[in-house]
Amino acid sequence: MSGAAPRAIQAEDGRLAGHPAEDGQAEDERVESGRAERGRAWRLPELVDAGAYIVDDHGLIVEVNAQAERLVGRRAADLLGRDAHELLHRDSRGESIPGIRCMVKQAFLSGRTLRSELAWFERGDGSLTPAAWTVAPCELAPGRRGALVLFHQVDPAVLPGPWAADAEGPLSELDRLALLAETTTTLTSTLDVEEILRQLVRLVVPLLADWAVVDLLTEEGGVSRQLVVHHENGVLVHHEDLEGGMPPVPEASSMPLSRALRGVTAALAGPETYRGRPDSALAVVQQELFRATGMHSASIAPIRGVRETLGALTLGRSGRHDAFTQGELLLAEDIARRAGLALDNARLYERQRRVAETMQRHLLPRLPVVPGVRMSARYVPAPGASQVGGDWYDAFPLPSGATALVIGDVVGHDLDAAAGMAQICNMLRAYAGDQDEPPHAIVDRLDQAVTRMVQPVMATMVLARMEPAPSGHWTLRWSNAGHPPPLLVERDGRARYLEEGHGLLLGTGMRASRPDAAVELPPGSTLLFYTDGLIESPSRILDEGLGKLAACAAALAERPLDSFCDLLLSGVRPDDNDDDVAMLVLRLPG
Repeated sequence: MSGAAPRAIQAEDGRLAGHPAEDGQAEDERVESGRAERGRAWRLPELVDAGAYIVDDHGLIVEVNAQAERLVGRRAADLLGRDAHELLHRDSRGESIPGIRCMVKQAFLSGRTLRSELAWFERGDGSLTPAAWTVAPCELAPGRRGALVLFHQVDPAVLPGPWAADAEGPLSELDRLALLAETTTTLTSTLDVEEILRQLVRLVVPLLADWAVVDLLTEEGGVSRQLVVHHENGVLVHHEDLEGGMPPVPEASSMPLSRALRGVTAALAGPETYRGRPDSALAVVQQELFRATGMHSASIAPIRGVRETLGALTLGRSGRHDAFTQGELLLAEDIARRAGLALDNARLYERQRRVAETMQRHLLPRLPVVPGVRMSARYVPAPGASQVGGDWYDAFPLPSGATALVIGDVVGHDLDAAAGMAQICNMLRAYAGDQDEPPHAIVDRLDQAVTRMVQPVMATMVLARMEPAPSGHWTLRWSNAGHPPPLLVERDGRARYLEEGHGLLLGTGMRASRPDAAVELPPGSTLLFYTDGLIESPSRILDEGLGKLAACAAALAERPLDSFCDLLLSGVRPDDNDDDVAMLVLRLPG
């Protein structure tokens, strides 16, 4: 085949053509899998012994022939739409291959047809199929590129020379660029320090080294050996006995690790580097590292953030006989620099989370003591948020002797929503304590004040007042400003939503009369106020969430209050929830 990227044979509608698409008709009887062709834009020809599949520019399989299904032991339905590299491509040990070694990606980058005499495809049952394959870039449609992959089974034992085993060899310039691009993309996709380090090790071991060691400077000025990982028998093994606290960084030491932790340029090292008289306690630790790991060659590079040095990355070789070259040292230094930027972002995010957690602790109130009534509350921040948001609960005594109960949700997330929430909470307490008014009047005054805020917000809220009734029971009177209705669960498990007293949410600027509603609370009943993060999710409609909450709360009616709250959260809160959750729960005396 020519070295230039072949142009696909085009059908009249501009799509890749092999056999004509059947436009929703039954599958051709020759295709043994019996897969449906409805909605498929093209079809590959059936070949005698060669499997064939097509991937789009994202590496996703968009077509496959029957022989490919047989060779990899997978149905078309299990292949279409999947990432071919992640699903199929393996080394001779059955391990995933780094993205930079993917021949399909290399064909895309170079725009050339590439061939390999030996590759390994993972079958549906987990076994490996040795194959020779050819990858040719092609055009799927005008302006849309893809690649055609042809492969057939081979016997590795009869292949000459280096094809009988996986050849690691030095990285090409194209491999280096691809590795750096993959490093940037992978490490900046998360703000979790542990995940960044895990992905960093996965990227460089065993591609560049047998060992990876990460030392990080702590915020207190110390040094911690976070990771010592070795590639053993095809898996990454953590050596926890070599991890832990480290001696401080000596200011005058000329040893490679000391220099790297001070932010000086990367350096090559070996056992001989630390063989002489150690100049510091840190050098003693390094002597032990080289002795315990058997590394004969290592690169030690600083991990630098935007403003400061964060640590050092050591890559070492013990099983591989080749030593690090100067070019590989520069590559390791570049990888460490990109890791530093990702870790710097993660650390800044962690600091923001701690500030937000402190703010949240001050914003959420202590619950009052109400004789005979047990009270509990929960707040769970949105996943990935800064541990603070616009959901809140509140409970406080009123001058009349009644108890105010509040649940609310400011539209939005994070610090802006929390700032709006704090203002609303303070105004609400002031209005509620100023005059002995029914809930709807207080909510109406609060609504007018919200529209006059410097940064207007919108919020939903339930304000209720609970007080003893002449009958000896408790009466609840409330007004609801666009919030999900409270749930009342009786001692025998009967549950109902308090849907009365509903009005507009706060901050709309529209004046409308707000109703009140009242109910006598049965002895031993449980009253639940909550925000919509407990019941809403992209994967289900609101009625389903409300139904699940009522059923779960009814089943837990006799549980102790704290257990009731925890089990309700774990049993009802959706897994794909992307919102805060606040809950205020009361248990009435029996």
